[in-house]
Amino acid sequence: MFGSFQTSKLRIEMNASEAALQNALTQSSQIRQWLWPQTFSDNLPVILVPGTVFTSWMGFVEIQHHVDVVNANTLRFILSKGVDGFQEWSWGNQWVQSRLEGVSLLPLNVGQSLTLLRLKIFLEWRKSEV
Repeated sequence: MFGSFQTSKLRIEMNASEAALQNALTQSSQIRQWLWPQTFSDNLPVILVPGTVFTSWMGFVEIQHHVDVVNANTLRFILSKGVDGFQEWSWGNQWVQSRLEGVSLLPLNVGQSLTLLRLKIFLEWRKSEV
């Protein structure tokens, strides 16, 4: 793998319940909305479960995701191709945390910050619809 080893940990408060965060992070219909314009392979399941493997693309960069852990408050992906490493999500009532470690040419901390911002905006938008 080309690139440098990078690590980033971010935790932010969100005006969202634990259940809303879990749904946004584990249901493919919601993942596709808040991570747009990132695209996903057709084999992305309705709900993420351990053992699932799928691919996402951000422009020309391909990232393979292997779902390692899914439980009430944690989601962990083993990443390969564009990022060789892992991403772990943890959440609770009103907060979410993402830890990302890997080797990549991409600026992972910038991507991670934008991802958390997109999630926050998505959840605020969904809450305003109700």
